[in-house]
Amino acid sequence: MASGLGAIILVLILVKQDVDKGAPEVDLLQADVARLAEQDAGLKKAVSSLSSDALAEITEIAKIQAKISAIKAEMSQKSDVVSQKKMEVSSVRDNIKHSPGAKKDDVVESDSGGEEDYVMGLKVEGRKIVFLVDSSASMTDEKLIDIIRRKNSSASEKKSGPKWQRTKRVVRWLIARSPKTSQIAVVAYHKQAEVLGGAGWFSSRDGNSVGKVYSDLDKLVPTGSTNLQRGLQKAARLKPTDIYLVTDGLPTDGQSRYASLNPFATCGSLLGKSNTISGACRVKLFRQTINDSAPGRDTKVNVILLPIEGDPQAAPEYWRWTAATGGLLISPAVSWP
Repeated sequence: MASGLGAIILVLILVKQDVDKGAPEVDLLQADVARLAEQDAGLKKAVSSLSSDALAEITEIAKIQAKISAIKAEMSQKSDVVSQKKMEVSSVRDNIKHSPGAKKDDVVESDSGGEEDYVMGLKVEGRKIVFLVDSSASMTDEKLIDIIRRKNSSASEKKSGPKWQRTKRVVRWLIARSPKTSQIAVVAYHKQAEVLGGAGWFSSRDGNSVGKVYSDLDKLVPTGSTNLQRGLQKAARLKPTDIYLVTDGLPTDGQSRYASLNPFATCGSLLGKSNTISGACRVKLFRQTINDSAPGRDTKVNVILLPIEGDPQAAPEYWRWTAATGGLLISPAVSWP
């Protein structure tokens, strides 16, 4: 009996010892469980973050793909337009290739540009038209120093002056745009005046007469003084309905007896006492020339004023004259014609 009780006590002592030893192990296991739970939470959080980033990237990729699709669609549309334009160009080229050549209305070809009839409001019109062309020495250049240099040069050098070459283009432009039903004549003047082409009136569609005028124009050497009175007298004899004057300034010479006219008492050049003429005397000379020799008001006068240095009164004086006849004054751009 005693031995049995002792055995039971021994067993209880052993069991108690085992329980005491198991408590730390449970704590360790619980700590491991807590750590693993924490790691699991971290992993879940990381997975959740990665999922959000992946979703954002997927959304961005979708947007980019949509833009690419839109660009491709636009490129396809533009490609269709380009193809259509190419077809239209090809069709136009075929039409041009197989179309008959246009018949030219002008009897003389010109490379001065289009066939515009107007320039700054000026239209060539009239029943009997005189083209009055200043062929004096100043018509070679714009600057006085260049004009003086050409005065002392050869005839070829004078004829090649840029303003004279432009003057000839202006005359060609005017003739080419003259009405078919008009009669025209070309008068050139410097110290003297002459009718170009060897005849008076002719049609702008008369190739033979136009050719003679151009030939005489090419032979002219711009030289001498500017005697507008001579030119007007020659033109007035033809009894024109319209005059188109191509010049660069006021006259420097005339035919009146200025010594007997009081306004010219101080104009030495007009009295044979000087080789130069002042601006004020040129204005007086111009007004006297118009009073003495210009056609009546039934003749409309248009003036194409080319540039020159040192003649500021030319534009207002010519404007008054043209306005009084119902005509126009133009000072065209350097690119015309």
